[in-house]
Amino acid sequence: MRSCIVIPARMGSTRFPGKPLCDLLGKPMLQWVVEASRAANFADRIVVATPDPEIVSACKSFGAEAILTSHTHPTGTDRIAEVAQSVVADVYVNVQGDEPLIHPETISICAQPLLNDSSIQMGSIFSACPDTERENPAVVKVVTDLNDFALYFSRFPLPYPRNPNGIETKKHVGIYAYRREVVEAFSTWTQTPLEITESLEQLRFMEHGIRIKMSRGQGSALAVDTPEQAEEVRAILRSQMS
Repeated sequence: MRSCIVIPARMGSTRFPGKPLCDLLGKPMLQWVVEASRAANFADRIVVATPDPEIVSACKSFGAEAILTSHTHPTGTDRIAEVAQSVVADVYVNVQGDEPLIHPETISICAQPLLNDSSIQMGSIFSACPDTERENPAVVKVVTDLNDFALYFSRFPLPYPRNPNGIETKKHVGIYAYRREVVEAFSTWTQTPLEITESLEQLRFMEHGIRIKMSRGQGSALAVDTPEQAEEVRAILRSQMS
């Protein structure tokens, strides 16, 4: 079974323009993500998907493959759907380009259910949600059925503890694995009501009946959305190297 990791990345972040190429201890952030993807050691191909020639050039400098995509894609999944037109695989794994601290084993854990079971259409990752993050709308929560398929994703703290019984709050880790037909279908669907309400694109899949298999993994210590967070990541990387 052919698998491809796709890393969407673009220069036009509103809060941190140019962030995929920001320097983290001598390497652009995107290089850290590519190297983690390589260390996952399962994909037949790793591709950076970007609308920006600067990113394509940077990828060449550190030996990564990059494909130039349209500027008009509203989501990273739409960008992956364009890549899928020229890069043929059975399973695509979406690894975010602003996750320089992502664990390679989390990438492989996300893909494994699809590689093991042909009936599973899509997969993602959860980890334990710290109490300090339960009320934070920037932290997405997921509730699952007894077989670890997602029932719902929300920025609201789910489940609501009407009858506290120690049930775990699950934090969604934003990495996805999809079958080719699911990626292709996504790009033909308009935005759905719950997706718009929560501003969570994974709800579009669920509103179209796609079941998402959730696997327990390890969330990265910090994603980068601002220059201040980039500095925090530098400190984390320094501590890991000392």
